[in-house]
Amino acid sequence: MTNPPENIICSWSGGKDSCFALMTAVKQGHRPVALLNVLNENGQISRSHGLPPSLLEQQAAALGLPVLLQPATWKEYEAHFVQSLCQLKSTYHATAAVFGDIDLQPHRDWEEKVCSAAGLTALLPLWQQERKVLVYRMLEQGLKCRIVSCNTVLGEDFLGREMDDVLIADLEAAGVDVCGENGEFHTLVTDCPLFSVPVQLPAYKKVRHEDYWFLQWEN
Repeated sequence: MTNPPENIICSWSGGKDSCFALMTAVKQGHRPVALLNVLNENGQISRSHGLPPSLLEQQAAALGLPVLLQPATWKEYEAHFVQSLCQLKSTYHATAAVFGDIDLQPHRDWEEKVCSAAGLTALLPLWQQERKVLVYRMLEQGLKCRIVSCNTVLGEDFLGREMDDVLIADLEAAGVDVCGENGEFHTLVTDCPLFSVPVQLPAYKKVRHEDYWFLQWEN
């Protein structure tokens, strides 16, 4: 690789993009030292994906990495994120943070901003890759995931479905980006080559909050 190895914090959503970014960074020679996830203000579920801490902790244990679960309101999100990066940098001697964004420039701008504030390098190993090719590459390299939240264009029937060729075709038929890069859906990774064991999923029910469907997990 052209850049020297970094000790990396992974901005970890629990979904496919952050996981594949971590997998790619590891293949490039970087060393993961910790995961960071931002929960909602009451600390009960993660932002956007709606995952309970117990599932995120299962993933972290399967990766053999510590995870910092940071509650925050949307108003305080950035300040808490920078504070968390600084904490992890100090504790685990991190030099960079890895993110799973693909081609949304405002996201990259924000990630570089918070990393700069924390004295870290922002790494985006999936940047500018073609979205559909990227999804197939994830599947080919052994990443397994399923949809855990989605908009009403897709609807509740898409919840819980595992990513495969049939799902990719159905997403395209629905006119939805197969990566969900625009927030059409979010996923939970249940297994990948970096996991020592697959994630054990608890029972769930499907709930709707405004224009979005979520899996609501039993603890």
